[in-house]
Amino acid sequence: MIIAFDSASTDLSVALAAQDGGLVADDAWRSDARQGHDLLPRMLALLERAGVAWEQVGAIAVGIGPGSFTGLRVGMGLAKGLAFALGRPIVGVPSLDAWLDADPLARAAVARAGAREAYVLLRGEPEPRVVDRDLLPPRIATDRVAAPAELAAALGLGGAISPVGGAAAIARRAAQRLATDRAGDDLARLEPAYLRAPRGVHQISDAEIVRWP
Repeated sequence: MIIAFDSASTDLSVALAAQDGGLVADDAWRSDARQGHDLLPRMLALLERAGVAWEQVGAIAVGIGPGSFTGLRVGMGLAKGLAFALGRPIVGVPSLDAWLDADPLARAAVARAGAREAYVLLRGEPEPRVVDRDLLPPRIATDRVAAPAELAAALGLGGAISPVGGAAAIARRAAQRLATDRAGDDLARLEPAYLRAPRGVHQISDAEIVRWP
């Protein structure tokens, strides 16, 4: 079994899938706290409903963002803790890609990137962009897009659909990866795809790194 979860936004999801990625059970909910503090209780409840013990979980899959800094840190911390404790492989999957996988009709996936900006991944593009809310493409406001409810309300996204299937899509992508690479990602090196530093945090360039002899 693969346990997967996504905490990149205030619309969180967890999923339990077979090794081939087939969905066994899932759950999705809205959290105003953005902390992801309810991830583990929801995950435990999901395993109990499905009648699955931790010993049957063969891999951990997690959405790596971009999105909420706090949500991503909580999700990554939980994923790494489980992978380490259980001795299972871990796979990180870009959250916005998973949102688009979950909703084939969505033209874009949109996540919060701060008070006035959003991460936008247009279908067919390789990477998301950081876009000021006043410079969002006009079609984003009216077309079907995958976006959390709180962001849809803040930006007036009339065609927004909550990414409730994000965790299930993450599980499917993880299954595809593990089919050819059983080791998954490096537990020590895997980290969220922040794309930008949190407020008040200075990103250090290569030129500023002190290299010890």
